[in-house]
Amino acid sequence: MAEGAGAGPRLAELLAAGRRLWEEVENGIEPSSGAPAVQEKVRQGLEALQRAAAMVAQLELFSENEELEEIASADLKYLLLPALLGSMTLKQVDMSRRMEHLESARAHFWRFLKLCRSYGLGKFHLPPAAADPPGEAEAESPAPRGPAAAQPNLVALAMSRQAKIERHNQKKELENRLASMSSCVESGQADEDQTREFYILQIQKWIHTSLEEIESIDQEMVILRSRAAAKQSPAPPHGTARQARTPLKPFILTRNAAQAKVFGAGYPGLPTMTVDDWYEQRAKQGVVSAQSVPQRAPAGINDEEMQKQQQEKKEEEDDEEALQKARSWDDWKDTHPRGYGNRQNMG
Repeated sequence: MAEGAGAGPRLAELLAAGRRLWEEVENGIEPSSGAPAVQEKVRQGLEALQRAAAMVAQLELFSENEELEEIASADLKYLLLPALLGSMTLKQVDMSRRMEHLESARAHFWRFLKLCRSYGLGKFHLPPAAADPPGEAEAESPAPRGPAAAQPNLVALAMSRQAKIERHNQKKELENRLASMSSCVESGQADEDQTREFYILQIQKWIHTSLEEIESIDQEMVILRSRAAAKQSPAPPHGTARQARTPLKPFILTRNAAQAKVFGAGYPGLPTMTVDDWYEQRAKQGVVSAQSVPQRAPAGINDEEMQKQQQEKKEEEDDEEALQKARSWDDWKDTHPRGYGNRQNMG
């Protein structure tokens, strides 16, 4: 393999170093945004892959005008450089430059797919070169509305889902074949045909990965653009909104007003004096005599207490009948326990 500029590392060494760092970040336990050490691996991997891609462009290893058979088996692995660059670019976590990273990663994946399509490596639909901003496609060709557009949309969704399932199954099959061949190729025991097949399988696997990544990137870019548009939309100042608001006027519901007149303090027949006050007023006017005014018991004394007081008063006055009744009741209680007569419901 040709040497790099000066006494720097060779192209194969740069690719191996970049791929090793990518595998450490991809298969590591720590998330890419969790530790500075992980982001340092991402930076080093990007630097090695970018230097390798520059050397490939300088050496002109690939051309869209040649056939797949014209590429040497040892050079097939360098076709993966754009895909590795795109995947490593997505692992950067600087949110202030997220849109820039998404656009750069999408360009790397698209360049890889375009090169694979020119060599006939796989049958797939090449996505557009750049993601269309939301609204442009609708402005150019407005989509039909109503029930007529519902059926084509459902058909498109079903076809897209079926394509994803087939792509996932093909990717799993490629991974199984690669796992069975990797030990033989990495140990150097494979012949040229096996090595060539191994690299082609790797390229086909990354085709599926690139298509999935581009679809995910397009969805994230739509979300980021909508957030940016929401932040840029001018909001009315608080003072203006407060002045434009119509002041509320007090109002009374008719039903509430009627209820207040009947049940509340607004009832016209609300009593203004007690019964005793009324009798006293009538007595002063000479309408009723003072003897006819009923004697009301003091507040807080009920009928039972009044009866008890009357009984005690009779006993104090030595009422023979009351004394005899009380003595008989005491004698009966001495010979009859409490509840003696209640024998009907004793279980």
